Amino acid sequence: MSNTPNPPVAPHRPTKLSRHGDDRLDEWYWLGNKDDSEVITHLEAENAYTSTILAHTQQLQQSLYDEMLARIKQDDESVPARRGDRWSYFTRTIAGEQYEQHVRVDTEGNEHVWFDENIFAAGHDYFEVANLAISPTQNLVMYGTDTDGSERFALRVRNLVTNEDLDDEIADVHYGVAWSEDEQHLFYTRLDESMRPFQIWRHEVGNPCETDVLVIQEDDDAFFLGVGVGRTREYIEIGIYSKTSSEVLVIPSGSPLADPILIAARRPEIEYSIEHHRSDVAGSRFFIITNEDAPNFRMMVVDAANPGIENWTEVIPTRADVRLDDVDAFANHLVISERYNGLERIVIRRLSDDDVSDDDTWELEQSEEVYSVFSGTNFNFDTNVFRYGYTSMTTPRTVFDYDMNTKERTLLKTQAVLGDFDPARYLTVREWATASDGTKIPMSIVRAKHVALDGKAPALLYGYGSYEHSIDPTFSSIRLSLLDRGFVFAVAHVRGGGEMGREWYERGKFNEKRNTFTDFVACAEHLISHRYSSPKRLIARGGSAGGLLIGAVVNLRPDLFRAIVAEVPFVDTLTTMLDESLPLTTYEYEEWGNPNDALVYDYMKSYAPYDNVTQQPYPRMFVTAGLNDPRVGYWEPAKWVQRLRANTTSAEPILLRTEMGAGHGGPSGRYDALHDEAMVIAFMLDALNLA
Repeated sequence: MSNTPNPPVAPHRPTKLSRHGDDRLDEWYWLGNKDDSEVITHLEAENAYTSTILAHTQQLQQSLYDEMLARIKQDDESVPARRGDRWSYFTRTIAGEQYEQHVRVDTEGNEHVWFDENIFAAGHDYFEVANLAISPTQNLVMYGTDTDGSERFALRVRNLVTNEDLDDEIADVHYGVAWSEDEQHLFYTRLDESMRPFQIWRHEVGNPCETDVLVIQEDDDAFFLGVGVGRTREYIEIGIYSKTSSEVLVIPSGSPLADPILIAARRPEIEYSIEHHRSDVAGSRFFIITNEDAPNFRMMVVDAANPGIENWTEVIPTRADVRLDDVDAFANHLVISERYNGLERIVIRRLSDDDVSDDDTWELEQSEEVYSVFSGTNFNFDTNVFRYGYTSMTTPRTVFDYDMNTKERTLLKTQAVLGDFDPARYLTVREWATASDGTKIPMSIVRAKHVALDGKAPALLYGYGSYEHSIDPTFSSIRLSLLDRGFVFAVAHVRGGGEMGREWYERGKFNEKRNTFTDFVACAEHLISHRYSSPKRLIARGGSAGGLLIGAVVNLRPDLFRAIVAEVPFVDTLTTMLDESLPLTTYEYEEWGNPNDALVYDYMKSYAPYDNVTQQPYPRMFVTAGLNDPRVGYWEPAKWVQRLRANTTSAEPILLRTEMGAGHGGPSGRYDALHDEAMVIAFMLDALNLA
């Protein structure tokens, strides 16, 4: 990359940030002013610089795009899922179209395209649809649209019989909606100025939204609100939750004007969720997953007429080695989602007359050592067939129906991978790195079988490690463009995630957050010491909170990596967590800590990537941002790139690419997203001289 142009330089306009007697000087604080035309000019200059630096990879990008696209069945359909007795619903993609069609078919085979995203996306650079909620009679549907990535949706109602929209339109709606049983009312969620969902409103269909009724408002800014309907459709469920506490209220869906009924009041450090069930024998009740006296959660049951916590009865006790995640209730069975030894598993329990017997409980066995299994689309309550999905790093996404009476499974669909793909050519394993404190860190690894473990292979190490979110081993046809070029791909299941239970999460947050970073370093060292790769051939990648991980790691051990990909990275951690006006800040105190406390401030400052950039040789880096991102402000990666360039002692380029019309997830169209990924992969191949 000789004779390359100089990168854009944002002027120094030092701003002193003071807290707890500590002064920090931020030369690029001004980049946070989106209304400043100079900010937009700078971001556009960064995009132009990135395009110039990567211009010599244009042919490679096109080749990568073409080969990735060639593996995808562009005309495709999901497996239809039955809702009620008449209609089955599925999605369809059409070659050349960026977005999905939403389709339903009746029992006579008559098909109805009831929502075509491509029509609504026309004329917009970005488009997302959310809150698609079919009414009980299936004659109406709610839908929300976002055309700039801000995650503020315009909510409309469509008549599915006439395929026409009603006059109802509600602006600034967030995720989470629900229908009343009579379809005369709908419930939706509103955001406050800091993007916190803090209100649930009720709208009467056909009336102007000015007449809508506020159902509940949450004034504690540590709590979010959400609303939905369970599988039985008997209750509208309102969840109020922080990172460590929750409470649930319900409204009978047949009585939408009724006051919400509290299941159990919130208490510090106590979380719970509900799943409604009914039967002729036991009546109406809630199964409850809670961590009260249960670090890895336990299951309780309570009569719906008297749901107070004093009436809860234990069904499944807590276990030290199993994290109880969720329960799906069907008429005659419970489907229980658990996590054991870093892997997901599904357990089926047949409900006997007293509905709490565990005499007939079994695990849904899987065929591979390293895999991911999850509940599929299961609309109906009164069924003995459970739909689930399965995948691994070598097995494309597969959909099964499982008869919970006969224990027979039926393969419905396997993701099509066009071309000469053969899963037998690849090998996936689970290995364990040893962290600096002796903790064993699981890693999911995949490679082509012909790739030798001689330290010469290129490798990509991915991580996240926050919010108890698990990065499970799944298949990617896009990843084949790396594997077929001899790459080793590995996921580091670091602490802060949820792969190994609640303690795994708690050991990677608050004042133990640095474990997340040192775990990732240990995984990189494992790949090197076990001769999967070498520092000159190893790339690290992560996004959002995973971008925080990557930013902290590259400050700690830049020598381990040839290149870095950090997508919408949360790198200006301390400044953001001190600004309560920003989206998510106060809600996130229970994830990162509140730096208004001096001890928390000092600890957060010790790892915050932006505050810990030093003069050292940083590797080549590709950093992304979204101008309308409501989760990680675009200015965080923009400022970080400036500070990295000002301090690096290497000649490696540090690139920033900002999506000027999108948010946290990048481009919304499937072809646009594929072009984006082709650019990232081209960057990685070029960094390793494999272009």
